[in-house]
Amino acid sequence: MTTNSLMDPIGRLMGLRYKSHPWHGIDIGNSAPNVINCFIEVVPTDTVKYEIDKESGYLSIDRPQKYSNVVPAPYGFIPQTYCGAGVGNYCAEKTGKKDIMGDRDPLDILLLTEKDITHGNIIAKAIPIGGFRMLDGNAADDKIISVLKNDVVYGEFKDISELPDLVIARLKHYFLTYKDMPGQSNNSEITHVYNAEEAKEVIKLSMADYENRFEGLRKALSSY
Repeated sequence: MTTNSLMDPIGRLMGLRYKSHPWHGIDIGNSAPNVINCFIEVVPTDTVKYEIDKESGYLSIDRPQKYSNVVPAPYGFIPQTYCGAGVGNYCAEKTGKKDIMGDRDPLDILLLTEKDITHGNIIAKAIPIGGFRMLDGNAADDKIISVLKNDVVYGEFKDISELPDLVIARLKHYFLTYKDMPGQSNNSEITHVYNAEEAKEVIKLSMADYENRFEGLRKALSSY
């Protein structure tokens, strides 16, 4: 495990009696954006959607899954990423829409694997193969599609274009309906399915947005 420039100072201050924050305390990985660490929040067997609590770093219950609409593969986020101005401007450029901003969350990622991963709150190594350019109102809400590194089945896929159409349709259906709640409107849309090269560009932009957003945190901790 590589050292973490954000959480190591906290460790020196508190000893070993602390839990690294999944968003800030897990390194994205030295090989990013080609191979990245991701934090899995929810898996297909979950009947409720879990989401990281950004203040404490613990998983919290976001909402019950609607009917039979459960996540089709392990799903979470890429640590040390942030969807800010860079991600929003890139989305606006690609869609031709104005006033698009990042959703101010870490970048979402879905992990394809043949193995049954039975619970979240874990770290996995992922290889990005593409993504969905998704809009939630006027906010860029990109979904990176990846494969588990060294997966026996999905590990052979290098680009989302190689996936069966049925897999793509199933993933699209989930992302376009998982926010449906009785009495609430859903303004989500997927404007594009993009390839591995573009997914890596989105990841790099989110890494830059993270550095811009949390630059003060890193400087504050560097003195310890």
